[in-house]
Amino acid sequence: MPAGQLLAVTFTARAAGELRTRLRTLGAHGVQARTFHAAALRQLQYFAPQLLGGGLPEVLDNQRRVVGNAAARLRLKVDRTELRDLAAEIDWAKSVLATPESYPARVREAGRETPMTPDTVAKLYAEYEATKRRMGQIDFADLLLIMAAGLEDNAVVAEEVRSRYRHFVVDEYQDVSPLQQRLLDAWLGDRTDLCVVGDANQTIYSFAGASPEHLLGFRRRFPDAVVVRLHRDYRSTPQVVQLANSLVGGGQSGVELVGQRPDGPVPTFAEFDDEPAEAADVAARCSRLIEAGVPAAEIAVLFRINAQSEVYEAELTRAGVPYVLRGGERFFDRPEIREARLLLRGAARSGEVGDEALPDAIRGVLSSLGWYPDNAPPGGAARERWESLAALVTLADDVLAVTPQAHLDEFTAELDARAGAQHAPTVQGVTLASLHSAKGLEWDAVFLVGLTDTTLPIQHATTPAQIAEERRLLYVGITRAREQLALSWALARSPGQRRGRRASRFLDGLRPATPPPVASRKRPKAAAAEDAELFGRLRTWRKAQAESQSVPPYVVFSDATLVAIADAHPTSRAGLAQISGVGPTKLTRYADPVLALLGGADPADVAPVPVT
Repeated sequence: MPAGQLLAVTFTARAAGELRTRLRTLGAHGVQARTFHAAALRQLQYFAPQLLGGGLPEVLDNQRRVVGNAAARLRLKVDRTELRDLAAEIDWAKSVLATPESYPARVREAGRETPMTPDTVAKLYAEYEATKRRMGQIDFADLLLIMAAGLEDNAVVAEEVRSRYRHFVVDEYQDVSPLQQRLLDAWLGDRTDLCVVGDANQTIYSFAGASPEHLLGFRRRFPDAVVVRLHRDYRSTPQVVQLANSLVGGGQSGVELVGQRPDGPVPTFAEFDDEPAEAADVAARCSRLIEAGVPAAEIAVLFRINAQSEVYEAELTRAGVPYVLRGGERFFDRPEIREARLLLRGAARSGEVGDEALPDAIRGVLSSLGWYPDNAPPGGAARERWESLAALVTLADDVLAVTPQAHLDEFTAELDARAGAQHAPTVQGVTLASLHSAKGLEWDAVFLVGLTDTTLPIQHATTPAQIAEERRLLYVGITRAREQLALSWALARSPGQRRGRRASRFLDGLRPATPPPVASRKRPKAAAAEDAELFGRLRTWRKAQAESQSVPPYVVFSDATLVAIADAHPTSRAGLAQISGVGPTKLTRYADPVLALLGGADPADVAPVPVT
């Protein structure tokens, strides 16, 4: 078959680019490799006169603006976050071929949470379509809808397209939506010249309309299809592959992978009392990997939701480890956090919160943004915004653990310091990413963090199908690791809180019965006199040291690191170097005063270390 008659289709521009590069390497220069949308756009640009009676309408570059116009016409009050969720909901409706009329029934059938009532979304969807028609515009989903309908209804166009492309290859076929399948069917006609590649265990985009049923039902539709089971895994070590197999037990695909790489380290599991301790340990391990020669860009820290990133951003910054945030804005760059910081600064200056306890004061200020602690909204963007604002409240608990009498002005100063510390420019660094945005990527070392039973599975996943997808999400995370894999979780959000969490149910049967201890697991118990007195002296020294450097105390050592030092009570530099959070720089800088304190010195007699 001539290379020019083969069309390879995938889901992202990055994947299409990689596919084109590999095809050129193999000498297949004429093969077209495009996304569904890019292929449909190219065809529509050529066939618009026949299918539309004129040129191609303008393709929307700002869908939310049109959704906002439609909402205004219906007199619906929506904020920026709700607009994002409503636009995504309309995209989902179109991807599953739901019209405004059929949308409410499809939502009920899918058991889907919606940003507004299904009837309201349906009305908005209809008005959105009408607004586009009045403006002479189409959206990206329309590219696929129009091209599919054109091929179905115009025999001349269908014949020309099918003579141009005789064979189709679809990568990541488990992610195909009903709309994309409809276009693929229209391209094929009554032919069977189709090759698909997919892994049903990696279906994690059902919220966007993806369904593994097209892959799983392929043999039913094409009984003569040749099935090649790709069970050899060339990415990960056998140890990582075995863990992935154990998690899904063959899963929907029924394929158990066999690792082809040399043996590597066994994946590790670690339990921590709180998230700062977990993050400090991860940051320390990242630092040690980099010192051992692993490029920072070959290390990733993966979490379920973007709101989890802040504590890792902070701890990596403290450890001097560069990082890049993939698929989301840095915590302090998020619009809701910038707005909240402005309001908090204003409240601190005006004194309007009086002597309220710090968390209560913050909740009061955030309520003006529509945030309430027990009212997590539906919708991806709205829920993400809620989680980000909730993180500010839990940050207050961290501040109070260090400074029990802290007020709002001290909290805003702490936020300013953290935000400033995270804006250092980096060229290459450890990747921080959500599990969804990590799909299709791989690293030498991967840390899967925050694996608690309210985070993975996420709390609002309640149906068997939703729980199964959360399990597949963990599978995707595990299989991102080439060599080293670490899984961890914390029993509480902040130091001193009740340890009410449990490890993710997905880890049952995978991890040792008793997680191995780590240096930073134990927190100081106020009643433990032997550690409490030392911990207090370490904190007093840290405060003076931080003031001499004009930095927040956590820049010297985090609370988790001081706890680990007090618990372990090292007596030498070598022993101190084993503590999580004590890297080479901090060891060189602070070993002498810390060892003096461990030897019984009074903090008042330990002079701050000059730092240039």
